[in-house]
Amino acid sequence: MLNIDELKFDEKGLIPAIVKDARTGRVLTLAYMNKESLSVTMEKKLTCFWSRSRQELWLKGETSGNYQHVVSITADCDRDALLVSVIPEGPACHTGAVSCFNDLVFEDPERGDFSIDALVELIRGRKDEKKEGSYTTYLFEKGLDKILKKVGEESTEVIIAAKAEDKKETIYEISDLAYHVLVLMIQMGISPDDIKAELASRHVIDHKVKQEKMTK
Repeated sequence: MLNIDELKFDEKGLIPAIVKDARTGRVLTLAYMNKESLSVTMEKKLTCFWSRSRQELWLKGETSGNYQHVVSITADCDRDALLVSVIPEGPACHTGAVSCFNDLVFEDPERGDFSIDALVELIRGRKDEKKEGSYTTYLFEKGLDKILKKVGEESTEVIIAAKAEDKKETIYEISDLAYHVLVLMIQMGISPDDIKAELASRHVIDHKVKQEKMTK
């Protein structure tokens, strides 16, 4: 494990700290630390930065209540940047957004990867701004019972395809099920981050149980 003195701070005594959500992997913010703020972070297990504008220590959440509980701090190969993994109590951005990184600057349409988050936004858009002829809008207009019925039907289709050991059909039916589950999530106000956080919490529990068994 590295000592603080082994890190490379710049000429102003600062080191960039990239903060990410330990549960979802999402990058939350980029801030700066000096030796003192890093020491406070490690002592309190809460992120503490150096405010370059105010020229003072800044304990994240001290005024807003949006504390960031530190899980781990890792230095890069050059030891001149930090990756801080946290469990946030609230949004990281002063605007109220979950992350400070929200404004797309460039995206290659030919190389842009499919993302669940993008699909969720599309589905949410069909709920908020009804589009005539849209199947997704139709589901939202019919309401929860209709959505639940489709989730049940698609679950059955997955079982049938898997029982037949038809891999291609099973992939197709799982995709249908996943889409309808996302519609259900939007209907109930559940985000992908909520699911990731729940799965991450189970992983932490499993990891602790494994460690306890190894020590016995």
